[in-house]
Amino acid sequence: MSAAERMRRHRERRRKGLRCLLIQLRETEINALICQGLLKPEMRNNPGAVRKAFYTFLDGTLGGTQ
Repeated sequence: MSAAERMRRHRERRRKGLRCLLIQLRETEINALICQGLLKPEMRNNPGAVRKAFYTFLDGTLGGTQ
C-alpha cells in the first residue's frame, strides 16, 4: 500500500471519528466474549471474528455512536 493510500485511509477514519489502535487481548478476555455469546468458540483464533465480537461488546457497554 502506498503512503498516499495510507494517508487517505487515515483521513477517512478521522472524518468518521475513528482511531486505529493496536490492542492486546488476554485469553481470559476472549473467553469472556465467548461466554457472553459474542464469539463462537471455534472462531477464537480468527482475528476478524474476535475484532467484531469486541466491537459488539464495546457498543453494548459504551453505547454505539456511529
